[in-house]
Amino acid sequence: MKEQYILAIDGGTQSTKLVIFDTKGNIVCQGQQVLRPLQAPKTGWAEHPDDDLWDSLVAASHQLFSRFTGAKEDIIGVGLCTIRSCRAYLKADGSLAYPVIDWMDSRVYGPFEFPNNETQYATTTTGYITHRLTGNFKDTIANNVFIQWPADMENWKWSDNDEEFRKFNIGRENVLETCYPGEILGKVTKAAAEATRIPEGLPVVATASDKAVEALGAGLSQTGNTGLVSLGTYITSMVCGTDYHPYNPNGYYTNFASVPHKYLYESFGIRRGMWTITWLKDIFGEEVALKAKAQGIPPEVLLDREAEKLGAGSDGLLTVVEWQGFEPFKKGIMFGFDARHTRAHMHRSVMEGIAMTMKNNYDAMCRELGISPQKLIVSGGGSNADIFMQIFADVFGVPAMRNVVNGAASLGSAICAATGIGVYKDFDEATKNMVQIRDEFTPNRENHALYTKVNEEVYHRITGVTDELLKKTWPIFG
Repeated sequence: MKEQYILAIDGGTQSTKLVIFDTKGNIVCQGQQVLRPLQAPKTGWAEHPDDDLWDSLVAASHQLFSRFTGAKEDIIGVGLCTIRSCRAYLKADGSLAYPVIDWMDSRVYGPFEFPNNETQYATTTTGYITHRLTGNFKDTIANNVFIQWPADMENWKWSDNDEEFRKFNIGRENVLETCYPGEILGKVTKAAAEATRIPEGLPVVATASDKAVEALGAGLSQTGNTGLVSLGTYITSMVCGTDYHPYNPNGYYTNFASVPHKYLYESFGIRRGMWTITWLKDIFGEEVALKAKAQGIPPEVLLDREAEKLGAGSDGLLTVVEWQGFEPFKKGIMFGFDARHTRAHMHRSVMEGIAMTMKNNYDAMCRELGISPQKLIVSGGGSNADIFMQIFADVFGVPAMRNVVNGAASLGSAICAATGIGVYKDFDEATKNMVQIRDEFTPNRENHALYTKVNEEVYHRITGVTDELLKKTWPIFG
């Protein structure tokens, strides 16, 4: 049979990526465009400048098709996944009435405030990009969670309760028509095809929120016997299930899964998680960059190799990465310096801090759910580092797996498309055929015992002491 391809759109916080997959989940080629820096007109605000989400999609698509050597007519569908928890205000013609408001902006967690008289619709980034691609005012319901939208999550639709709409200060005429993941949103218009080079007439298939799509692309089981840690700008852990659980602020959130009428339980996470590693690398500066260049490797690989020479626990240097949350006084902390410590200790300590923080959040979620998953999948760019994978295995005490495609949101987007256009009969069949395990890291029991001792006796107690001090420094330094 002739080879067929699926185009996956994966819009993230830091970049927009487009990937062409074959129907077995193998990457054929990709294009990626870094987003412009967020703008902050006021404290606590975060906006994407101009029309950056669409412009970056166009640029990434041009890169993609300059590299694609196959026939465009063999591309059979498009899966659409973009950043969750953002707000896009649209005019009646579907153009932006105001810059897209990012998920890190405090305004997206309160009632809607229409920015001007030209505003007709409020939607997510998936709703906005759907209109740009297809001309239709439609969106996936699975990117509209109830804490930000008047959604009935138990029945996968807009709420029938008018009071819910009043609570959010929005009317039914202001929201878009919804559909399920795996349903066709529309077809690529001539105008969109001319702008992006994506073939006109291709069906565009709905997905869900980016984390749910990532969970699907990582092969996360619906049974809850496997957990997932997603290493992104926002780091979180997840398990899947079949039951809707009302809002539970103690240990986890319930979100829509990428499979209709299934759910994704998501632990508390770390804002700017992987950004912290990049920030530290940049602070190390020219010396690391020049040394890495001389060895022909990226700076982060050099730091990983240096950190691999150290023992578990970084000789007592502990890093707290619980910062950038809803409590403004929260700050990052490095605790326990002495003369032994080097940049390698700092680099390893940040990775260990991320792993221990997520272990604590993951355990809190699993206790609430009454489950005990026996394996862990780690996805995202950070999973490329063997040392990080081994740290996760050692901290969690279970085998840690990574997949051939660790940009799982792209693959999840392709799985939704493959299901929606009938390449596979359902999501399970698509996942079995398209997700491939790359390797597995077995826990070192001595390291696990050390991490458990450090975590129980010291690490999880640190913020209980430091928070009171940080509350005093916040009014002074901000």
